[in-house]
Amino acid sequence: MGQSASVAELPPWARTLLERSRVARLGMVDDEGGPRVLPITYAMADGALVTAVDHKRKQTPPDRLARVRWLRARPRAALTVDRYEEDWTELGWVQAIGRVTILDAADAAGAIAALRSRYPQYRDRAPAGPVLLLEPDRVLWWRA
Repeated sequence: MGQSASVAELPPWARTLLERSRVARLGMVDDEGGPRVLPITYAMADGALVTAVDHKRKQTPPDRLARVRWLRARPRAALTVDRYEEDWTELGWVQAIGRVTILDAADAAGAIAALRSRYPQYRDRAPAGPVLLLEPDRVLWWRA
């Protein structure tokens, strides 16, 4: 297993995995102190990893969603991408751990632009909800 303080220091294979993966898992702590993991879309922007509350149907206003509430209370998270293959010699993962800042979409133009360039679904309708910006202070990686 390897470790660094930023995504800029990743070995090439790990950086490629982070750049090419289409979905990540965001781990955080809920209101009761329990672990929660959600699949998310994400992008890299200026050394940070970003995701946003998008236009998919929700029963709660975007700024009151559980993940936003949890991260306001405990602003640290872990974002994990992995590669699974039936040939286990090809397995690998990257995990970025750090502080999360919650921004209004209006204050996160660079993050929104990164998400729009990465996901065609956002090109016609950009995410308008809160943006979660994870600034890693520890990045771990492993491969078989």
